[in-house]
Amino acid sequence: MEGQIWFLSRSLQLSSFQAYKLRVTHLYQMKQHSILASVGEDEEGINPLVKVWNLEKRDGGNPLCTRIFPAIPGNKPTVVSCLTVHENLNFMAIGFADGSVVLTKGDITRDRHSKTQILHEGSYPVTGLAFRQSGKTTHLFVVTTENIQCYTLSVKDYPRLELDTHGCGLRCSTLSDPSQDLQFIVAGNECVYLYQPDERGPCFAFEGQKLIVHWYRGYLVIVSKDPKCSPKSEFAGGDPQNSDKQILNIYDLYNKFIAYSSIFDDVVDVLAEWGSLYVLTRDGKIHALQEKDTQTKLEMLFKKNLFEMAINLAKSHHLDSDGLSEIFRQYGDHLYNKGNHDGAIQQYIRTIGKLEPSYVIRKFLDAQRIHNLTAYLQTLHLQSLANADHTTLLLNCYTKLKDSCKLEEFIKTSESEVHFDVETAIKVLRQAGYYSHAVYLAEKHAHHEWYLKIQLEDIKNYQEALRYIGKLPYDQAESNMKRYGKILMHHVPNETTELLKILCTDYRPSGDCEGPGMLEVKKANSEAFIPIFANNSRELKAFLEHMTEVQYDSSQGVYDTLLELRLQNWAHERDPQIKEKLHSEAITLLKSGRFRDVFDKALVLCQMHNFKDGVLYLYEQGKLFQQIMHYHMQNEQYRKVIEVCELYGDQEACLWEQALSYFARKEENCKEYITAVLKHIENKNLMPPLLVVQTLAHNSTATLSVIKDYLINKLQKQSRQIEQDEQRIQKYREETTKIRQEIEELKTSPKIFQKTKCSICTGALELPSVHFLCGHSFHQHCFESYSESDSECPTCMPENRKVMDMIRAQEQKRDLHDQFQHQLKCSNDGFSVVADYFGRGVFNKLTLITDLPPGKSATTIDAGLQRELLIHTKRST
Repeated sequence: MEGQIWFLSRSLQLSSFQAYKLRVTHLYQMKQHSILASVGEDEEGINPLVKVWNLEKRDGGNPLCTRIFPAIPGNKPTVVSCLTVHENLNFMAIGFADGSVVLTKGDITRDRHSKTQILHEGSYPVTGLAFRQSGKTTHLFVVTTENIQCYTLSVKDYPRLELDTHGCGLRCSTLSDPSQDLQFIVAGNECVYLYQPDERGPCFAFEGQKLIVHWYRGYLVIVSKDPKCSPKSEFAGGDPQNSDKQILNIYDLYNKFIAYSSIFDDVVDVLAEWGSLYVLTRDGKIHALQEKDTQTKLEMLFKKNLFEMAINLAKSHHLDSDGLSEIFRQYGDHLYNKGNHDGAIQQYIRTIGKLEPSYVIRKFLDAQRIHNLTAYLQTLHLQSLANADHTTLLLNCYTKLKDSCKLEEFIKTSESEVHFDVETAIKVLRQAGYYSHAVYLAEKHAHHEWYLKIQLEDIKNYQEALRYIGKLPYDQAESNMKRYGKILMHHVPNETTELLKILCTDYRPSGDCEGPGMLEVKKANSEAFIPIFANNSRELKAFLEHMTEVQYDSSQGVYDTLLELRLQNWAHERDPQIKEKLHSEAITLLKSGRFRDVFDKALVLCQMHNFKDGVLYLYEQGKLFQQIMHYHMQNEQYRKVIEVCELYGDQEACLWEQALSYFARKEENCKEYITAVLKHIENKNLMPPLLVVQTLAHNSTATLSVIKDYLINKLQKQSRQIEQDEQRIQKYREETTKIRQEIEELKTSPKIFQKTKCSICTGALELPSVHFLCGHSFHQHCFESYSESDSECPTCMPENRKVMDMIRAQEQKRDLHDQFQHQLKCSNDGFSVVADYFGRGVFNKLTLITDLPPGKSATTIDAGLQRELLIHTKRST
């Protein structure tokens, strides 16, 4: 009231300067700038002045006054009622008691860049002004004692909109922060109203005559008179009888509670600075109000069990999810202890993701609260936070409640929305007897093993299980047929056999269409499925026959099993016609050529089932001729014995000897057969006569007449052979004597060459000529042209070479001891083998002389022998 403006620092040090000569009536401190706008008087009368101060600049120790201008609407002076400045320093609004509002547009710190005009005229005093900036739009709220209006300053001509028809007193309006959407707050005696630029918002019924209204950090600060007797505050000072009692209320409009309430004596104003509220009272005291931290606030609310309020408070303070979860847990515990289980479970549901589920589950495991537990577990699954145990528990809850609708809703979610472990769910449903639900889950989520296990073991729907296998991919179809094939074969043998045929030949899942991806044909190993037919031989036979027809290269096990089946059927069949057909099938299979590598196995099978024709066929294929003959001998089939010898005697000569020995041991009269055998032995010269006689000597019924013809023929043949040999010996002796004479003549007598014609060209022989001891003569030029060697006669050379080759061959075979022993052992006539080797000179030492040995003179050997081949044979001693 003395024209001074006072400054109070954070250290509570006071300072001041003289701003006006008389008094200061209004102050407005900018929040973002060090600019202070003031209204005061320098002279008596109604002559208010507006001064703008730059607090950062000094003028003689005082803040610099950058602008002074009179606050007069038009030409008539009137009292200033309120003042406000836009934070961008481009607008200043001054309200007057006569209802006028003056707007200064432009830089408010300079006269040259600003323009002043009367924005509003009315009949009621202006009690409050406030600028609202939203994006690029600027609004000015104007409140009088009787109405509230809004001007849009960012539009030409500043359009006006009346918001309400009641107003408020001085200092009873303010603008909220963005947490309340920058709403204009007007405090009447009955209610507090909130306004948007284009409409009225909510209102709050705060009773009492309002004196001061401020907005601070989301709180609405109201100082009001209250005629009621209120409790005394620690801030109440002085004698209550000498001062006005006023109530300071701080409201949290977002969370809808009173954050603070106290009684003060004659409040001048409530100031906000340095993170606190300061209450200035008329007695010159400042009371500091400091906001408690969030945790302390929450603890206070917890003690009063105001959990909903605590939750809202935590959200408005942007408490993290862990903090909120703890509040929800405490709220849930509170409701649970009060017996409000439905409300408690709702709070526990809000803790999902933070609170360990077992904490909640243990509280609700009672049968009476199972529906609450179900709700919690459902939400746990929807948020994909459930494990297998939770799934088990939830499904058990459904089954206990017999709530089939909820159960179906739970399991029949789309595949992208599955929030549980499917395999666990199938197990629980199966255990509880909900087979259809379990089968549905297994089929939908491709748990093939579970589907088949339930269908076969529980529902026993074998046809459906078989159909399902037929739709599976090859690998899974094969593995499941191996696993469940025996069960299916027992109950649906025909259908199972058909599926196996397809699986082992050309399998395609029954639900697929042919396309590029189906070009690859997959076939299972048919032999692996044979054990499935353990008790179904008829189906096994059909299966194996199908496989051998469509796949000739089927595994050997398939053919072995099929042969065994056919032999079994043949052995047990009583109907002659059917037995003959089965006999034919078995023989056909044996002749298919599939048993060459498993000859022994097929032979054992035929012998086990006494399949005579099969045994003989396999003997024949295996060249077991002696076994064939022994088979007939055991059955005393004499004619067959002879036939075997006739068929295979050329390949195995000993068959005739064994036949002779066999018939010789027979006591009955076998003269016919013995004669036939002896005839072949004689023709083939298979046995010495003495051995034949010794063999037949064991037969008491055989007489000399049996072998009389054989012996006579044999002796006659040997006599003829002796005569031929003696003639050949005589011939060789004569030739040898002749050759020796020729050699002797060559050694002792001169050789006279009387040839007159060349032996090559047959022309008259002329000198020079070439003569050989063999008697051939040649022209020299003919000899040089045709002869390959100077020392050999061209005419005699081919014959001489044959002799030389024979000698060399005998020389090479002299040391073949093993071959000699083998021939000697295997031959029927060992003497002829020895004689043959004697004839080859094996036991002689041979010396080959082809040229004159080096170092020897020509006089030592007759000159006529130089061009001849001499063989000197010296019998080894």
